[in-house]
Amino acid sequence: MYITYVIKSESDNLYTGHTNNLERRLFEHNNGLCKTTKVNKNWKVIFTKSFPTRSEAMKHEKWLKTGHGRDFIKSYMNSNKKT
Repeated sequence: MYITYVIKSESDNLYTGHTNNLERRLFEHNNGLCKTTKVNKNWKVIFTKSFPTRSEAMKHEKWLKTGHGRDFIKSYMNSNKKT
């Protein structure tokens, strides 16, 4: 199983990716082991979606990086805010 995920840093930066081990990947992001995310701290998962194949997860990741996908994530984040 593969997971497409979006994480958010304490400085409100977002990162979108895919993995077959979310726990390991989040550890890598939070411990400076990923070139693209090591400048930010305290990454937290804000969205996940599971897929049976890597190609499906990659396709969804690519869509999340489009204008429509970014709008979806903004809407998703707004609907899940604690009041």
